[in-house]
Amino acid sequence: MRRVPPEMFRFTTGEKADLNGAVLEAFGVAGEHLETALGLDGVRERLRAVGWVADLADEELHDALKRLVGWGLLDVVHNHTEHYRTAEEYERRNLHYSLTRRGEAALAGVRHALEVLASTGALQTAVLEAITDRLDELTVLSGEPATADRRILSTLRELEGHLEALVENTKAFNGQLQRLLRAEGADLDVFREVKAATVTYLQEFLVNLDRRGEAVADAVGRVEERGVAVLRERALRGAELPPVPGEDPAAGWLESRRARWAGLRAWFLPDDGTHPRIEQLHDIARRAIVSLLQVLERINESRRRSSSAVQDFRELARWFAAAADEDDLHRLWSAAFGLGPARHAHLAHPDPELIPSSRSWAEAPPVEVSALLRNSGRTERFTRTGKVRDVAAVRAERAERARAQRAELALAWRELELKHPVRLSSFGTLDPAVFDRLLDLLGRALATAPDTSGLRRATSGDGRAEIVLAPPPDTRTAVLHTGKGTFAGPDYVVHVTAAGGTAAFPASRAATRREAAG
Repeated sequence: MRRVPPEMFRFTTGEKADLNGAVLEAFGVAGEHLETALGLDGVRERLRAVGWVADLADEELHDALKRLVGWGLLDVVHNHTEHYRTAEEYERRNLHYSLTRRGEAALAGVRHALEVLASTGALQTAVLEAITDRLDELTVLSGEPATADRRILSTLRELEGHLEALVENTKAFNGQLQRLLRAEGADLDVFREVKAATVTYLQEFLVNLDRRGEAVADAVGRVEERGVAVLRERALRGAELPPVPGEDPAAGWLESRRARWAGLRAWFLPDDGTHPRIEQLHDIARRAIVSLLQVLERINESRRRSSSAVQDFRELARWFAAAADEDDLHRLWSAAFGLGPARHAHLAHPDPELIPSSRSWAEAPPVEVSALLRNSGRTERFTRTGKVRDVAAVRAERAERARAQRAELALAWRELELKHPVRLSSFGTLDPAVFDRLLDLLGRALATAPDTSGLRRATSGDGRAEIVLAPPPDTRTAVLHTGKGTFAGPDYVVHVTAAGGTAAFPASRAATRREAAG
């Protein structure tokens, strides 16, 4: 999007914004009457036509025109075609003003903004049918001779107008719908009627929407079979664009038509295989119906209640505000939020006959209340103790599995522990468990930054082993073989030692005996 000139809409702000806007609107009305330039008297006449009734001195009007000229919205020229009888008449009628391109754009922008603010969106199925009719008409006109070029132009512009109306009305209605979903009406009756009517409106729009969208997509396909580029060229000939100095306007006109056609395809037959926007509109309408029905249900639910939670908290807040002192505040808090059900009222003393029924609860001895009663509403029930399961076998199995894992880990570290640095390729074939430890150490070392000597250092996750990794002295590739596959990578110089200078995992007694026997 190109940047809007900074002075373009300056006339809408400031103390003289009303006068500036009225003057610019006067030139817009003059343009509708094919008056391209206005003198001072003409500006006054058109100001009365647009509803400006306040008295306006010549100096004030000259200042307003001068400001608009300075902002580039008006152009001023000397009128040399008139005959002036006096100097006063010359001063009054010599200067003529007209809208510049920037002024026309600024006036159109303000008018469009006011129109959007005053408009309401709508979902019109008749627009979809009109789009289908115009596409079918283009299909028929594409086979007629060159005399139909003007009809092709008018039909194409009608099609673009219907598409623009569909897009603008859909965007406006979707924004209005989202605001309605978030709105909280003061009058529940009116609020409920509006939302109920909106649900009915959406349901009527969704009837046969899929069929209408498919009809438009089929019509687009039929037009493209005849050749859209040829239709645009014929429409260009029918447009009969006037010659202008500088760049040929035909290229921009054709580009605008191509963009409009791409927008039509995006709505009904997208090129990239995505869902058409008409289907997205279908989903939005269905979700809106569900949301509106949920809101209506909440409204009806609140109407059935004597009071709502919001009203209850507001009333409680008023009570807190009216409390006399801090003790009253604590008592009110306890009454509102500290109440609990009297679930212990059915409990009795071990020997109820020793306690007269006339004795008050404050004087009677306390009754033991179970903590479980307040949480779950039930008291403890003492039954037969459950049978304790024998877990000796499970414990033995877990211990054996833990010993096997420790032995496997110790074996892996012993195979990796080196007395001096070696090339990575010297490991050759490794057990999968050993390879996993080596790969973990390599990853940790490569994740660290090299020191001043170029070495990378890292320790294992348990801190028992340390690796020193030196960059490979050549471009040779190291290949390691495991039971799960083959690993290939740079042939680093690796030195794995125990952290602290001791063995990372000393051999178990059984392993030591096996090594000695071997």
